[in-house]
Amino acid sequence: MSAGEVQSGQDMKDHPTLPERKRDLRLDLFRGLANWLIFLGHIPDSLLAWFTTRNYGFSDGADLFVFISGYTASLVYGRMMVERGFMIGATRLWKRGWQLYVAQLLLFLVYTGTIHYIAHGLDIPHLMDQFNVAGLMDDPVDTLVQAMLLRFKPLNLDVLPLYIVLMAVFPFALWLLLYWPDATMVGSFLLYVAARQFDWDFTSYPNGVWYFNPFAWQLLFMLGGWLALSGAQRLRMPARSRPVLALSVGFLVFAFAMTLSSSVPALQSLFPGELRAMFVPNDKTYLAPYRVAHLAALVVVVAHFIPRDWPGLTWRGFDPLIRCGQQSLEVFCVGVFLSFVAHLVLITVSDSILAQLIVGACGLSIMVAVAYYRSWSKQVDRPVLRSAARAE
Repeated sequence: MSAGEVQSGQDMKDHPTLPERKRDLRLDLFRGLANWLIFLGHIPDSLLAWFTTRNYGFSDGADLFVFISGYTASLVYGRMMVERGFMIGATRLWKRGWQLYVAQLLLFLVYTGTIHYIAHGLDIPHLMDQFNVAGLMDDPVDTLVQAMLLRFKPLNLDVLPLYIVLMAVFPFALWLLLYWPDATMVGSFLLYVAARQFDWDFTSYPNGVWYFNPFAWQLLFMLGGWLALSGAQRLRMPARSRPVLALSVGFLVFAFAMTLSSSVPALQSLFPGELRAMFVPNDKTYLAPYRVAHLAALVVVVAHFIPRDWPGLTWRGFDPLIRCGQQSLEVFCVGVFLSFVAHLVLITVSDSILAQLIVGACGLSIMVAVAYYRSWSKQVDRPVLRSAARAE
């Protein structure tokens, strides 16, 4: 064997296999869908929640959002870390984490300020307790400090803090995923098991723990990263097999019936009480294993029926969802704020079924408009930034 062949073999050993550079529109489509589901699900006491997946299965928009976020972060920054070095990839990840942190603080200020103003201006004081912002009245300085530390979170502002924490530690996890993917996933799974076994979680202010336990939810983020970098290639054949597809469909049907049995008493007779007690109520904080299994089953079914090169992805009807997925951060923040606005309209104007449908449609339309505007704005800014860089 020649020296060149030895060197080539060494390069193959030292450098991981990276995914294609071509953008996978399925990620944008389903991340946009996750943002829509989160918006609709965040409107309290509304039939709009029946348009989300949480009433028809164990996982919901939050699971999908975290999973896809891990997948896309690995796609983008994994290649950067391999081609340009660990520090370049790490600092770009931390930069993105900082953007998320700034977005969280801005959203917190606008969100809590609006709730406070509306609650007192329209004499609806219960909004302060309902949305967990009453602490701002009792101890505003300490509450703001705790918000900056991500320990104080009003209602519906739980997802971004989880994402921020995961991005803060992901540079090290990504490096391990690139070179020791299977061992890293084993470590992620063991951390997940330990968090559930020993009730590990971050504390919240003034009491309690994080609604999304980072020690547990990191499993979905890491699973997305593992599939993006190497797992999907190795699981492609078994995942497309008929037995796995049948098992996945069967589990989705079971999850559909089990979840719906909470709202449809007639379905409860299908399940023994001991079996229902294992799944109802759904353990979201510590990410129950059946939530992971449900999301995995969805991934198998989607991968089987919607391949990467599926022509339907270019259908214009999907474009609003895809744009919302591509501008996910802005759309998510707007959606959280609009969920409060929608609730306010329903409790002060009308909560009829027609009003709920109109409010939901208006909210989604605004989110889509924001996504299209951000897409256009970035295209306009791109030549300007290039010209500025050349001038420097």
